[in-house]
Amino acid sequence: MEQLINIMSEIRPDIDFETADKLIDDDILDSFDIISIVSEVNDQFGIEINVNDLLPENFNTASALYELIERMMNE
Repeated sequence: MEQLINIMSEIRPDIDFETADKLIDDDILDSFDIISIVSEVNDQFGIEINVNDLLPENFNTASALYELIERMMNE
């Protein structure tokens, strides 16, 4: 989880990803942020988040995104 928080914080240092819980619903992250995060996550975790996984519920919190990463790593 710490690695994910670091990735997200490098892209958007103005956001406290440990406590933010409506990153998509409150328009905190835009589409460019999501693409940047997905690209870095794919590289760092060795997974491939595809378009079917680009759902708001997977990106509203760092925890939700981490759960997606864990699911993909276990497949």
